[in-house]
Amino acid sequence: MRFWWVNQNQTYKHEVQGGFLWSPKLNNGGGRNLFYENMTKVGVGDIVLSFSDTLIKAVGVVQGLAQSSIKPDFGSAGGQWSDEGWYVPVEFKPAPSPVRPKNMITELLPHMASKYAPLQQNGNGNQGVYLTEISQAFAEAILSKLGVPQMPFAAVEVLDDATDIEDDQAQQAIQGRTDIGATYKEQLIHARRGQGVFRANVRLNETGCRFTGVDDPRFLVASHIKPWRECDDQEKLDGCNGLLLSPHVDRLFDRGLISFRGDGTVLRSTKLPAAVWAAWSLDKVERVVAFSAEQDAYLEHHRSAIFEAQ
Repeated sequence: MRFWWVNQNQTYKHEVQGGFLWSPKLNNGGGRNLFYENMTKVGVGDIVLSFSDTLIKAVGVVQGLAQSSIKPDFGSAGGQWSDEGWYVPVEFKPAPSPVRPKNMITELLPHMASKYAPLQQNGNGNQGVYLTEISQAFAEAILSKLGVPQMPFAAVEVLDDATDIEDDQAQQAIQGRTDIGATYKEQLIHARRGQGVFRANVRLNETGCRFTGVDDPRFLVASHIKPWRECDDQEKLDGCNGLLLSPHVDRLFDRGLISFRGDGTVLRSTKLPAAVWAAWSLDKVERVVAFSAEQDAYLEHHRSAIFEAQ
């Protein structure tokens, strides 16, 4: 885990509410900017301290890696910036007790870098800084006074970009094969989205969402237990390798935030906030109907390779 400081005087309300960081790739003169290039160095789970109007007002956790992006809707802010830049998804939590770093500069100075520091020696902010790395000791000195835990929430979307790329690569490999016909290729590809013969095969085993009780198939997702990209041809279409799930349950299952034992016991990751669990009334379900031996073989893979217990 690394720690970062971001100056958001112009963009605080947009970036904190929108859940992101955004910067141009180059400065106004077309030259390189170290603080913009830092956007490409952040990692999933890194902590970001948000500085605005002389205060640390929020703490964020990075949810994904930097991606090239058009400029978000900043309103009147950032009119001088180019329309293309770096976008990093970050979930922020406003601090119950914002901190003015200048008031604790004596405590911070021993932990402040000699170059590219976000503060001057007198405690005033360095206005040329957008995003800069800070030491763990520097960050923890501030976090201890903010009224939020050091890890306000975990990154739970971290696999989205990577798995999309892996699924795309697997699909391209299928399209390039010469050992199977066009019809079989089409069904393997439809299975990626829970459609076609795979969905039909799942419905032969599952009559509804075991978790929510919804049995109208129009509102259910046919979800692979063992991820599609990891399956051989038979597994991609195997009805025992699928569940019918309500969309929000499918989202949690695919990301390894929930899983099941063979006897139907529900497993919940500690990364899934209790407030979400309760708000969706998922806390009322401790066990679902037991699974077949064939389904449990796939669930064993999910429990060991996908489910994130902690």
